Amino acid sequence: MQTVTLSISDGIYDKFFWLLKHFSKNEITILEQSKFVSDDEYLRSIDGMEESLKASRAESIENGVTEDKLDW
Repeated sequence: MQTVTLSISDGIYDKFFWLLKHFSKNEITILEQSKFVSDDEYLRSIDGMEESLKASRAESIENGVTEDKLDW
């Protein structure tokens, strides 16, 4: 099976799900449904995130870590 993420216009949302209901459960499975939010809106919704970013901006560049020192 393949997995696809879609952003569906509110105007056709009901029609789109009506169409999906015509497939059997072994053909299409809805894994997750959520309302789309921008990255900025999502980050602002996390308690303390804005304050953390503001504090990070105020830090001295000398306190930073170079990319080669990050443990990815």
